[in-house]
Amino acid sequence: MPRARHESSPPPRKGSTAGARPVAARANAARSSRSAQAATSTEAPLVAILAYDRLCMFEFGCAVELFALDRPELGVAWYRHAICAAEPGPLRGTGGVRVEAPHTLAMLRRADIVVIPGWRDAAERPPEPLLKAVRTAHARGARLCTICSGVFVLAHAGLLDGRRATTHWRYAERLAREFPRIEVDPGALYVDEGQVITSAGSAAGLDMLMHLVRRDHGARIANAVAQRLVMSPHREGGQAQFVPRPMPSDESSPIAVLQDWLRAHPREVHTVASMADRAAMSARTLQRRFKAATGLAPLEWLTRERVAIAKELLETRESLDVEAVADLSGLGSPESMRRHFRLLGLPAPSRYRRQFG
Repeated sequence: MPRARHESSPPPRKGSTAGARPVAARANAARSSRSAQAATSTEAPLVAILAYDRLCMFEFGCAVELFALDRPELGVAWYRHAICAAEPGPLRGTGGVRVEAPHTLAMLRRADIVVIPGWRDAAERPPEPLLKAVRTAHARGARLCTICSGVFVLAHAGLLDGRRATTHWRYAERLAREFPRIEVDPGALYVDEGQVITSAGSAAGLDMLMHLVRRDHGARIANAVAQRLVMSPHREGGQAQFVPRPMPSDESSPIAVLQDWLRAHPREVHTVASMADRAAMSARTLQRRFKAATGLAPLEWLTRERVAIAKELLETRESLDVEAVADLSGLGSPESMRRHFRLLGLPAPSRYRRQFG
């Protein structure tokens, strides 16, 4: 078995300073800085993996598995790692597992990459020493990577303002509501903003970390690591393919009754006017009340519902070909269905069926 190694006293590395530049400029500057470092040093990057009480062991384990094993067979300067306690006291992960972290937040002053697993409670503000440490790491040029609700650490630190970011679909609405200056992408598996990379929940963290390896070492090395992990080096589609269909909270409301009727008649032609007539209200009132109930405009909701019906048919009705699925779901044609799947970050229908059917 490969042996794990951790860093006891890694030498400091120079990092680029972060400025208030546009997103593209930030990304280019971060990449240029890393290229300059690579040209002057062959030392492996130091990855600081944070640990705190009530830690999600799966997400923490993804980072440890990827970065903490020596991989001499790859022939590259693989990453060094340091497990860093984000707070004092005994730390316990999921299931009561005790976590011993040999390093403190001081290690973030030397880290090239900081991995932040899911934060324990999206409603809890992280401790100020943790927020200060990630701000300092960011200012000296470290790359920050969050998995799932770990994004809330960077959000509270103010490091995502004006940036795109993602998180687990369960937390996307909360993130957008509490931090309106963040451009939340609820459908992405991960979002790469150069110096900051955020991922959706759980297994999407592996997608993000493999993307990081691909950026640092190229496709050949990333593919070799993926083979060792028995996983695909790149997953198609976004997290929309895993999100269950939302249901109305008040099933007796006029909007909920209308939604039920639309679900039962997806093949019919529907307009805002025809929906308003069925709900016995004006078109303007319908649009206002529909948006308040679902967060979507009526026709946007209808398209998503038709896609949800198509997904269910692809998963459960193997005897139906793609043309029949497109017709029964109300999406019309295979071409239209493929287009709507793509717009929602889903794999092509045939690939979706192979993955989930």
